[in-house]
Amino acid sequence: MTQIPQTMDALVLNQAGADFELVKQSVPLPKLGDRQLLIKVEAVGLNPVDTKLARGGHGKWQYPHVPGLDGVGVVVASYTEHCPLIGKRVMWHSDLTKQGALAQYMVIEAHAVAAVPESIDVMAAATLPCAGMTALQALCKLNLSAGESILIEAGAGAVGQFAIQLAKAKGLTVYATASKARHKYLQKLGADEVFDYRDPAFEDKLTTAFEAQPLDAVIDAMGDKGTERNIRLLKFNGQIACLNSLPSCDAGLLFTQSPTVHIISLGGAWLSGDMCAQQKLGLKGEHLLNLLSNNEITVPLITEIVFDAADVTQAMHAQLDGGVFGKQVVKLS
Repeated sequence: MTQIPQTMDALVLNQAGADFELVKQSVPLPKLGDRQLLIKVEAVGLNPVDTKLARGGHGKWQYPHVPGLDGVGVVVASYTEHCPLIGKRVMWHSDLTKQGALAQYMVIEAHAVAAVPESIDVMAAATLPCAGMTALQALCKLNLSAGESILIEAGAGAVGQFAIQLAKAKGLTVYATASKARHKYLQKLGADEVFDYRDPAFEDKLTTAFEAQPLDAVIDAMGDKGTERNIRLLKFNGQIACLNSLPSCDAGLLFTQSPTVHIISLGGAWLSGDMCAQQKLGLKGEHLLNLLSNNEITVPLITEIVFDAADVTQAMHAQLDGGVFGKQVVKLS
């Protein structure tokens, strides 16, 4: 029987802001609610959304707030003593309004977790939830067929790397954007052609490349003014999957192109209160774990971060500064 303490160490935010700073402190163990699991956290995957939330906060947060949406750990208790997950390692993407995974323990709804096979490394599993599920959700919504074409923005990011592999497995012609230094890496993952977004003639080269044969779809990772450009690259009735807020677009362009626009939101599964959508997060996690177990996908390069307030603060700020290649994963002892 696992001895469960009454308090735990956690990395917390006492307030959100552009210069946010995490501090380590002892907090009460989270209370186990109906249909929930208590998990001893082993690893936490850091994502740009974690930093965006730490900077902007959320109206439903209670401070001190524990950030961290993605985690891997072992189930130590459940709302029912006969739960088959007790003692099992699981992976999850959690509710952004609630306390997160940068703590020794956390609670999450049992229907939203995915069991991690013993063959998969804990740190590798922690790279999957937000990035892998986002890529998977985008491609599921686009529902493209073999032979169709897709442009994946920010191909060197974690979402982009998973999206390239998943798209190539579907038989798609895959284009991506990344800095020149990452082109060969992305081609090994399956990209047919990669465009250098730092090239001064970048937009002209994109336009020329897809003038004769417009794209069937785009995964729009950057948003803002790039969204209109991406819509122009689409064929008539093409599709665009937006990972950020949809900007205001020219009405004439939308009428001319008639695109199908998909908004990609993992957090919406929790914010909407849709239990089926939350369960699908767990199912997406299981699918990704199976692909990884069968060597059908590879995870991004992992940078291990110590469970230390200063180290994790620095790592989170780096998420939006453009200096992170691969995936930062916090390892708990």
